[in-house]
Amino acid sequence: MENAAKLPNGERRQTTIKLWPPSENTRVMLVERMTNNLSTPTIFTRKYGSLGQPEASKYAKQIEESAFSSANQHYEQEPDGDGSAAVQLYAKECSKLILEVLKGGAKPEEKEALNSEVESAPRETFFDISKGQRAFIEADEAQVLLNPLKEPGNHYTKICFSNRSFGLGAANVAGPNLASIKNQLKEVDLSDFVAGRPEAEALDVMNIFSEALEGSQLKYLNISDNALGEKGVRAFGKLLRSQTSLEELYLMNDGISKEAAQAVCELVPSTDVLKVLHFHNNMTGDEGAISISEILKRCPLLEDFRCSSTRVGSEGGIALTELLAQCRNLKKLDLRDNMFGVEAGVKLSEALKKHENLTEIYLSYLNLEDDGAVAIANTLKESAPSLAVLEMAGNDITAEAATSLAACIASKKSLVKLNLSENDLKDDGAIQISKAFGEGHDQLKEVDMSQNSLTTTARKLAQVLVHLPEFKLLNVNGNFISEEDINELRSIFKECQEKLGPLDENDPEGNDYDDKVGDDQDEGSQDELEEKLKRLDVNQEN
Repeated sequence: MENAAKLPNGERRQTTIKLWPPSENTRVMLVERMTNNLSTPTIFTRKYGSLGQPEASKYAKQIEESAFSSANQHYEQEPDGDGSAAVQLYAKECSKLILEVLKGGAKPEEKEALNSEVESAPRETFFDISKGQRAFIEADEAQVLLNPLKEPGNHYTKICFSNRSFGLGAANVAGPNLASIKNQLKEVDLSDFVAGRPEAEALDVMNIFSEALEGSQLKYLNISDNALGEKGVRAFGKLLRSQTSLEELYLMNDGISKEAAQAVCELVPSTDVLKVLHFHNNMTGDEGAISISEILKRCPLLEDFRCSSTRVGSEGGIALTELLAQCRNLKKLDLRDNMFGVEAGVKLSEALKKHENLTEIYLSYLNLEDDGAVAIANTLKESAPSLAVLEMAGNDITAEAATSLAACIASKKSLVKLNLSENDLKDDGAIQISKAFGEGHDQLKEVDMSQNSLTTTARKLAQVLVHLPEFKLLNVNGNFISEEDINELRSIFKECQEKLGPLDENDPEGNDYDDKVGDDQDEGSQDELEEKLKRLDVNQEN
């Protein structure tokens, strides 16, 4: 394999990269992969039977050593070559010996028939090198690991290169392989595939993959966990621009700033059939959210939108929610951990009026407060009849909003999970919530009311929920439940203790902080008044 090295005078010198012998790390990775092929369900283990893990590991080591020996002998006969022929023989021998082991040690006269069976057997459609520990991949490893992509007539439609960090040499090996099968690919996962690489090298790798896959008709593309930023997004420009059938796009934990979000908006022009769009854990901010909202304009079929932990405030939240109103097919909405505030919360409630298909909604840690929570609860009561998941944790919701929340919950007979943790509902609010669970909530499995300053009402929640047929978990940790009520809780769940969550963070002696501050202030005022009266008496006596 040739690579151009730059000389001091600016000219380029062709250098040859030796592909043989493979590194020790490559050999170990191949043994791990063969162990997996011998011990887990595949078309061949289903046909011939699989091995136990210890036996599979033993045979995998023997196979690798035998294949290495054969390939090394071949290489010694062509020492001036780059080793590519030895690499191909190495991979081919491994594949052949795996089949012989699964066949039960085929005799020489049986091998021809076995090879015929293999050729006629249906091919795997998923090529995955993500298993095992994260590892750096250079040219020699890539030659071995990606060899199956060269097999004539392979049927791979889905590839996953995640958890393997590609260097420039490995990318140059991968590029032609991917280009040769791009017309049959439907799903590509390139998440976390340049970890630990210098920025310049990572960008070159992305460009190579982007160019190799340009023109493919993908339905699924995941380029998460690559710290892309604007430069990284643009490095994938050729691939992104060429997509016209994309149904799922994942850009999570990618350093998507406002500039990067603008680049995404510019480089993904065709979103007519997009159903899933995820932007979790980025530094998008308000201006970036405005760019993302422009993408939403072009997503009439969107079903699953995630823009959580993206530093979006009120302005960006309002922009997103206004455009979300147009996504009438939305089934799952996740906006958790942003700084929307009350105004954006109210705007969101207006958008939700048009979402009859919603089944999951995640609105925790948005600073909604009572007004935002009430507006959303009132809207959901009249819409989203099949809602299964409702999360509104950490929004400073008090008992003032409990009536609206309870009415909403009572109307959701398909509810499976409810999370109202880390609010300030207290006993008054929790009593109203507990009354919302009644006949018809047969699918409810999980309720989280932890950290809500609850005392005796935790017991009332338990009494209502324990009898529901599908119920699995009640979390009331981090409250102010007395020892007596804790014992009562355990008694209620005596026959199904696994349904009661841990209580290790409960504080039986705890007092509500706001009430305690108020009491302290009252006591301080009383002391101050008494002191003034004493001084008045002294002055009068004088």
